[in-house]
Amino acid sequence: MAQAAVKEDTGIPTATDMIGNLVADQETVAMSARRLVKAAEVDGDEATVDLAVNRILVHQKNAWMLRSHLE
Repeated sequence: MAQAAVKEDTGIPTATDMIGNLVADQETVAMSARRLVKAAEVDGDEATVDLAVNRILVHQKNAWMLRSHLE
């Protein structure tokens, strides 16, 4: 599975594009945290699972709030 990365803009995006980029970045971080949850579950590392699940919730909420500005 290819890992997505948060990318830096090379130009000056519009405000709407910036928000869209932030949504994508929040989703990327949440996806990375989901992979971490799976790995931590395999290792039986409950503390890391808990930490990663909380990060997923934060980034999903951020993406949702940012997405609402695009509607």
